[in-house]
Amino acid sequence: MDKKDRILLPKGSEYTVEITDVNNLGSGVGHVEGKTLFVRGAVTGDVVRVSVIKDTVTYAVGRVLQIEKASDVRTTETFCHAPDACGGCVHRYVTYEHELECKRAYVQNAFRKVGLADVCVAPVQTTGVTSGYRNKGQYPVKQGKNGMEAGFFASKTHNLVKADKCALQPAIFGQIVAFVCAFCDSHGIKAYDELTGKGLLRHIYLRESKNSQQVMLCLVLNGRGMPAEKRFIAEATEKFAQISGIVLNFNEKNTNVVLGKEYRTLWGKSDIEDELCGLRFRISPGSFYQVNREGAELLYGLARKRAALTGKETLIDLYCGTGTIGLSMAKDAASLVGIEIVPEAVDCARENAARNGIRNATFICNDAGDAQVILSACGGKAPDVAIIDPPRKGSTEGLVKCFAELGIARVVYVSCDPDTLARDCKWFRENGYEIGEVTPVDMFPRTGHVESVVCLTRREL
Repeated sequence: MDKKDRILLPKGSEYTVEITDVNNLGSGVGHVEGKTLFVRGAVTGDVVRVSVIKDTVTYAVGRVLQIEKASDVRTTETFCHAPDACGGCVHRYVTYEHELECKRAYVQNAFRKVGLADVCVAPVQTTGVTSGYRNKGQYPVKQGKNGMEAGFFASKTHNLVKADKCALQPAIFGQIVAFVCAFCDSHGIKAYDELTGKGLLRHIYLRESKNSQQVMLCLVLNGRGMPAEKRFIAEATEKFAQISGIVLNFNEKNTNVVLGKEYRTLWGKSDIEDELCGLRFRISPGSFYQVNREGAELLYGLARKRAALTGKETLIDLYCGTGTIGLSMAKDAASLVGIEIVPEAVDCARENAARNGIRNATFICNDAGDAQVILSACGGKAPDVAIIDPPRKGSTEGLVKCFAELGIARVVYVSCDPDTLARDCKWFRENGYEIGEVTPVDMFPRTGHVESVVCLTRREL
């Protein structure tokens, strides 16, 4: 765009804008003089008075000054009392029904963008539970004017937004966080400062077993211990009977990684146990576990249906992590082989199999990027069905070609990112696979995230 043709929306300028859409980050989308304007807190159908806070060559960002006409999909209920700057619940201002429509549209648009508009995207599946579903909470802390403050980092920053409660987490998390901050203030324990490297407490980290209601409390320290440990144990366990263990994590590095590598159990158990899809899983502070257990059961159930196992198949689970998806289907297969590149996750997957008495499962630490690795893992024979649940960046074109070369009949793809899922599905189609119905699953209500599951079926040659 030529400089002289550039549309300028000066910072501080005000406009009345009709919001015609909302993006996957929850920002309303409007247009001023042909230029796209993103407005956080505005929803489809609103007419709002906005002030421009950022202007770029291709778009501008505004903040709501006044809602001149409220949309029909705007909710009148207050979902969360945390400040809007928290940035977590991007759909906090719309009805849940409209949120589900937005998430389905997000998935549909991702497929349209890669030329797969013909792919059927089903309505979003949900448990219907929109609050208190998270079993994990991580609260950074800072030293405020009146003592220690806990909260969340504002989106794409390390600016702490004070909030000791979260609508997505159990109420007890907020109560424990408030107690920890008060205890630190009364015992002279200071919050860690990223700029100076001083201060002791970095994060308050909590995990809950939805099955037993037990809570693990982990304090992330910039040091090797904390003052008044015995008093802390006595007061915390007297006030909260749900606490089953208190663990210290040591992170003395200048890093934005939350957890260090070393732990010390201060009191009680060093882990908690939960049940998922009828199986028992041990959850340590550093192990991966789905943060929405009920949502995970819904997602895994859909994946299991798409796999259509009869008990005769060799099932391979790639990017298997701690083995949860594959183990939930192991009883339906002749054998399960899981491949994961992270050694700690593989150890955990093996332990999970043993814990649940699953004897037809094998877990291997390797990068499943080529046919030979898969063939070797499966005893020289191509597996019948594959499950993949890759990270947000998606899978690789090489792996898709590998599936085609091996002639794997069905690939069940579980995705946490619609854009990379659509890209990968295009690769599958180009390599001889039919794309089945894509089913979005709302694992993280009120946030901008949506999971999806789809079965890719090898065409008859």
